[in-house]
Amino acid sequence: MTASDIPRNPLIERLLPSRAIPYSRMMRLDRPIGTWLLLLPGLWAIWLSVSQTGADFKQALWMTFLFSVGAIVMRGAGCVVNDIADRDFDAKVARTATRPIPSGQVSVLQACLFVGILALIGLVILLQMNSLTLLVGASSLILIVLYPFAKRVTYFPQAVLGLTFNYGALMGWTAMIGELNWPAVLLYIAGFWWTMGYDTIYAHQDKEDDVLVGVKSTALALGDKTKTFLWFFYAITFFLLGLAGFLTNLGWAFYPGLLVTGGFLVWHISATDIHDPENCKRQFIASKYTGMVFLGAILAGLLSQ
Repeated sequence: MTASDIPRNPLIERLLPSRAIPYSRMMRLDRPIGTWLLLLPGLWAIWLSVSQTGADFKQALWMTFLFSVGAIVMRGAGCVVNDIADRDFDAKVARTATRPIPSGQVSVLQACLFVGILALIGLVILLQMNSLTLLVGASSLILIVLYPFAKRVTYFPQAVLGLTFNYGALMGWTAMIGELNWPAVLLYIAGFWWTMGYDTIYAHQDKEDDVLVGVKSTALALGDKTKTFLWFFYAITFFLLGLAGFLTNLGWAFYPGLLVTGGFLVWHISATDIHDPENCKRQFIASKYTGMVFLGAILAGLLSQ
């Protein structure tokens, strides 16, 4: 395992002034996997709603743009909140001690002000949507604030992350049609179990450090039984994703794509080595491809209606 979890990113370092680089690192702009995993459930819902309601593609494209910007901003805000909450833990671990707050590059006050700016940008984006979506989005802020503290009190902080990270499935649907229906709820629950899977895999790369600093995770709770539980998590994910597509009457081409999505889920379980941190990191990052394949299945289903 590397001494620091901050990768070199020459592109960001060239594009941004030096004073902005620590803030970009707090937002994890150099590690976009979290943005993808936050964004994809929203994109599923946006494009699945087109099949349900016949909404035009222009509206879906506009919402795709808003959700993409919103995912970057709100994922960044969540990461900064997490870094503020974890600053004392991070300072004790070599891999995280170089992060901007524990290393002294950014003060806690500066980080709090930065969160405020990001939240304001997120609010501006949210105000472009209808009142129900505004309400749903605002309610997610409670979970965003609570998540960094969950690992102090429960061995299942991944469940809190799952509830938080998949709000896009509800918001994408309501943003398109102004009401909440079963397909969106099914996507939200499917995303919850998907998150339980990929973030448990992620947690296995940190389990030794977690024991050292005294925080909890599903990796520690499930231990060597993790793969058995991954089959359970991903079986529910696959079933609910398929049911959501079925209820919206997608065309025949959705189903081959759904099978490929299932194949990716099986591959993740089979290829994961919970005793190899680098393997866990690779499998976690590769999870975005499962979400992309399912989005492709939805689009294929739309085109084949």
